[in-house]
Amino acid sequence: MFRFQFNPQTRKQLRRFREIKRGYWSFLAMCALILLAIFAEVLVQKRALIVRHEGKLYFPTYTAFHPGTDFGLGYTYETDYRELREKFRAEKDSGNFVLMPLVPYDAYESDYPKEGYPPEKPSIARRHFLGTDTIGRDILARLFYGFRIAIFFSLLLMLASYVMGIALGCAMGYFGGLLDLLGQRLVEIWSVIPFLYVVILVASIVQPNFWLLLIIVAIFSWMGMTYYMRTGTYKERARDYVAAARVLGAGPNRVVFRHIFPNLISTVVTFMPFTVASGIVVLTSLDFLGFGLPAPTPSWGELLKQGNENLREAPWITLSTFAAMVVILSLVTFVGEAIREAFDPKKFTTYR
Repeated sequence: MFRFQFNPQTRKQLRRFREIKRGYWSFLAMCALILLAIFAEVLVQKRALIVRHEGKLYFPTYTAFHPGTDFGLGYTYETDYRELREKFRAEKDSGNFVLMPLVPYDAYESDYPKEGYPPEKPSIARRHFLGTDTIGRDILARLFYGFRIAIFFSLLLMLASYVMGIALGCAMGYFGGLLDLLGQRLVEIWSVIPFLYVVILVASIVQPNFWLLLIIVAIFSWMGMTYYMRTGTYKERARDYVAAARVLGAGPNRVVFRHIFPNLISTVVTFMPFTVASGIVVLTSLDFLGFGLPAPTPSWGELLKQGNENLREAPWITLSTFAAMVVILSLVTFVGEAIREAFDPKKFTTYR
């Protein structure tokens, strides 16, 4: 039976990574946060997790919406499960119940206090653990869903920019000549195009969305990896194992991706966490400037913008968002430092 196994060098590098406790535990924490973000509706959502009504169980979170008439309420639009919970609590010994998420609000609904106006201070009693923003939306809910959008944006950005950068860089380094010359001129010209001006121009014509922003940012993010791959491939192609592969009849694709690229994988892996961090910062910055995701999409940049405009009246908006960014970017940075040290070709090098 076939069993996949890493080569001894890779196993040694992974063992060194596990020995760097700060980076290893940061990696586990990031994996846990990404997993929670995927299933965010289980923790943060206005729909109930479980509803028991007249002996029948309902699971509204991941199913079609249920009108209020399904549970004896006098309206045909989607059930207000917080209201339904209070109704069932008043009906003692009925056997009906509603199980709500930890934060029973989604990232889009406004919950106005009975007295006063939003923003509302953090309140455990009302389940607004980090308070609300200027139109009554729960801060924790918007942070949670904003993190999901930001992390998947940065991961997809990393994938897109690395595919373009690795493909072009390896081709330039392996074939050289005219392709290398034209490729370098293309990178030089493309790198001086002002990225922010392009985003402003596009935003003035069409409303940016997730995929359009991803494409625009990816178009300007591949140059750095291209240079690293070009340099590494140019150096590796002169080695004896590449000449041996050519003599045995291996084509350019096989030589590059089966022989040369595995020897450059440490460079790619080392830059991955820092690319993810930069993707989060780019999306947050564009949202803060007003050229990012359209309202009312949950966004850390939009929260920072609100907090900056209401720093005296609602400091919890800025503090919560800033703390979330510090935690996430610190975890990603710790992972990147650990990977850099673990995959360092100099066996006894230690980064301090």
